[in-house]
This record gives sequence, structure tokens and C-alpha cells, in this order.
Amino acid sequence: MSRTETPADLPAAERAAPAAVPWSAVSVVLVGAFMAILDAFIVIVAGPSIQAGLNASAGELEWILAGYQLTYAVLLITGGRLGDLFGRRRMFITGMAVFTLASVACAAAPGALVLIVARLVQGLGAAVMLPQTFAAVTVLVPAASRHRVFGVLGVVMGVATISGQLVGGLLIGADLFGSSWRPVFWINVPIGVATIWLAARRLPESRAVGARRLDVPGVLVLSLALFLLAFPLIQGRQEGWPAWTWLCLAGSGLALAAFVAIERRTGARGGDPLVRMSLFRTRSFGVGIPLVLVVYTVVTSYYLVLSISLQDGLGLSALGAGLVYTPAAVMFFSFSMIASRLVPRHGRRVLEAGAVVLVVGYAATAIVLFGGAPFEPAVVIPTLMLQSVGGGLLITPAMNVVLARIAPEDAGTASGVLSTAQQIGGALGVAAIGAVFFAALGSPAADRAHAAGHALATASVATMVAAIAATVLVFLLPAGHGD
Repeated sequence: MSRTETPADLPAAERAAPAAVPWSAVSVVLVGAFMAILDAFIVIVAGPSIQAGLNASAGELEWILAGYQLTYAVLLITGGRLGDLFGRRRMFITGMAVFTLASVACAAAPGALVLIVARLVQGLGAAVMLPQTFAAVTVLVPAASRHRVFGVLGVVMGVATISGQLVGGLLIGADLFGSSWRPVFWINVPIGVATIWLAARRLPESRAVGARRLDVPGVLVLSLALFLLAFPLIQGRQEGWPAWTWLCLAGSGLALAAFVAIERRTGARGGDPLVRMSLFRTRSFGVGIPLVLVVYTVVTSYYLVLSISLQDGLGLSALGAGLVYTPAAVMFFSFSMIASRLVPRHGRRVLEAGAVVLVVGYAATAIVLFGGAPFEPAVVIPTLMLQSVGGGLLITPAMNVVLARIAPEDAGTASGVLSTAQQIGGALGVAAIGAVFFAALGSPAADRAHAAGHALATASVATMVAAIAATVLVFLLPAGHGD
């Protein structure tokens, strides 16, 4: 990092060892990342209880689930840029405070409308908070140690994704004080308050050198483009893909083209664009962002259709389904840590191996289920573990590759772009893989387990195709530390 980017308020022991990782600061932002990701998944488990408890309609439940994702996806890049301009610690604390207060409103919501509004605000807080996590790692951690920290960050995000089902099932099953689904939001409050306190004490401030002001035209046009992209992806399947969803998607493409033109013109005039288009000329970033988008298309959608298969097809509880994921979560954690140690010596080959194993894992699930094996936990747990081996070797180091050569002054913006790719990839995967799954599931059958197994096998084939696309992108990455 440059001299002007060096945080002055790191603890003295950590300043004295420049190659050391400032774990006391990094651990704080890791908590923020875990909370932001977990909250996108834990509420899926709570959906039926929320609908029953608030007497919510199906449409209201969809907005309770999707409202968070919508504001989260639309505002991530802007959130990252705000950190560059006004300070990453300040924006992390602000985002966490908004997220925590919105969690209080969610937990205490007397009706569906209040919960919907609170979820929208909660997504806004997460969008401001999460990019500061990536930016803080990029700015605070010495380059030689960054791969280790991104490895831990990848583990944290992966475990948050996988454990949402388990944590949600435990909290709802406990029915603390007869509160049913409300603890899935109350749990954020003490953690959020503690994290704000620790961030104020342990997280050093940093901001981008030379950043002047927020690119308001860029923010408005990009927000419109992302809204037009995310909203139909989130709502389209439930609505049956009416004409307006396709018009929104087409409008998103036009708005994105307008955004690129605005940013290039702003940069050419010596202004301060929201996103420097030159970032995408760095091959690790230009190829890495599509890679992250495709990988999250795979991961998010697959765990959603698996959850539906286990609960609706086999009749498992949310907790029971979460326990099926647990061996896979252990494998993901283990191989993510292994990847962080292998990448410095073997580089892209670790990602290549992970991508190939991921493809094999999805293929194995399809082959086993199409081959006549009954759909039951003992059959799919081994293939889920194989998928997690590949995911651990691929997903964790992929984030490091994307941000490895980003200058500190672009850390917030690049982090916002990365987070947006993750979120849009997830929404795209749920729309596309979900459509394949529900088409294969068809109408309720007498043998629900068989129907769910067939649909999961079909979705596994579709997911395998996406994993193959990710594998191609991995081989396009720079072979070394890259350009």
C-alpha cells in the first residue's frame, strides 16, 4: 500500500511487524461479512414460519425474502465507493448500525408490510458494510499475506452460505420464549452492537487517495441498471416470466451500456468516476469478475434446490436438511484452508483442480440419481462432499485472484463490483437453475421423494454445465500472479 494509505491507528505491535496480518482488525470485518451473507440464507428457512406467524400472503412472503437481496445487489458498488470517499471504517460502522437497527425492526415487526420495509433497509446496511470487508483486507494486509486472509474470508462466506439452513433450523426449532421465527433476526442485534464497538476500537481508518466526490450520475444510472437486472431475476419465476420481466432485462442492458459511456466520459474529462473502466483491463480482474459471477450462479442456486428437495421431497425439517449439509460444510472449510496454503506455490493450478472437481461432483450427483439410486441423505452426502472439495479449492482463492492486483485507491470500488457479481450471480442462478429444477419436478407426484430426486439430478446437470463454464474462465486467468 502507498504511504498515504497506511492506517495510522493500528495497534503498535502490529505496526512494528509490517509483514504480520492485523488479525484484530481483520476479524472485525469478517464478522460483518458472515452476518451479511448468513442473513440472505437464514430467512429462507424461516419463510414458512414467518408466513404463518404474520398471516402473510404468498406475494408478501416473496418480498420478505427478496427485498433484502434487491437493495443489497443494487447498492453494493455504491457502498464500496462510499468507503473509498468517506472512510472504510466509518462506512463499515454505518452499514453495521443500519443493519442492526433494521434487524430490530424485523424481529419486532407486527405485520408483513413492516417486515418488508425493514428487510429493504437491512439490505441497504449490508450493501454499505460488505464491500468494506474486501477493501479493508486489500488495504490493511501486506500483499505477501493477503492470500491467507482471503482464504479465511472465503471460508467465512462459504460457511455462512452453507450454515444458514442449519442455524435457522436450530433457532426456529428452539422456539425461544415462544418467539418462533423472530430469533433469526434478534441474533443479529448483540453481535452487531459488539462488532460496532470493536470496529470503533480496533479497525483503522483508510480512504482512497485523491478521491474527491461521489459520481452521482454514475450511481443513478448503475442503480437503475442493477435494479432492472436483479428485480426480474428475483421475481420472474414466481410470476411466470411475463413480458415485463424481459423488458426489464433488455432495459438493464441499455442502462449498463449508458453507464459505461458515462464513466468513460467522466474519466476522460478528468473526473472521478464511480467505476474506473481501466480496472477491467487487468486480466485477473476482467476475467475474475465473470468467474465469480458464474461460480455464485452455481453455489447459491444449488443449495436452494437441494433444500427444497430435502424438505419437500423427503419431508426433512429445516434442521434435518441442515444436518445433511454439515459434512459438506466441513469439507468446504478444510479445503478452503488447504487452498490458501497451496495457492502461493502452485497458483492457478489450485483453481483448475478445484473447478474440475466441482464439475465431477455435480456430474456424480446426476449419475447416481439418474442411475436408479434412491434419493436419500446417505446417497447424496458423498457427492455433496465432493462438490465442496472443489468449491473450497476454487471459490476461496478466486476472490484473492480478483483483487490481487487492485491498487488501494480502487479497493472499495473493486470490492463493490466483486460483491455485486456474487449477488447477481446468485440471483441469476436461482432464476435459471430454479427454472430447470421446477420444470423437472412437475406437478406433485405420489412418490415425492422420487420426483424430487429426478428434479435434483436434472438441476445437477444444468449446474454442471455452469461449472464447466467456470472451468473455462479459470484457464483464462493469468498463470502466475498475473497482469
